[in-house]
Amino acid sequence: MTQTTLAALRKRFEGEPFAKAVGIRLLTVAEGYALVEMTCTREMENIFSMVHGGAIFTLLDEAFQFACNSHGTVAVALNVNVTYHRAPEPESTLQAEAKETHRTRKTASYQILVRDERGRLIASCQALAYRRENRLPFLEE
Repeated sequence: MTQTTLAALRKRFEGEPFAKAVGIRLLTVAEGYALVEMTCTREMENIFSMVHGGAIFTLLDEAFQFACNSHGTVAVALNVNVTYHRAPEPESTLQAEAKETHRTRKTASYQILVRDERGRLIASCQALAYRRENRLPFLEE
């Protein structure tokens, strides 16, 4: 990944309304890799007073988004398969780490793991991205 692409992704993240609304922080982005973090809040609880699976999915999807777009071309999700292993503790801090496992001209595969601050596995994910040929539109900004 070039420094230009890295800077553009970070700048774009800073203005992303949804990530901001749920408190996601971008810790690291590199070619085919991303690490993001979120602290769970009471607003993220489901009817059982547990962290909603949608909140966990949001976090891992954010990591996926940055890892698959880190090559400087537009990539979008084709398939995301999530396994939830355990419920995180209330108000815990979760990290989602996305790693590219295979990439072709048209698709790329990622493994994404969500862990709590104690290193316990919360969720795991296999994701497939469709890689378009056009450059990220905000690289010119």
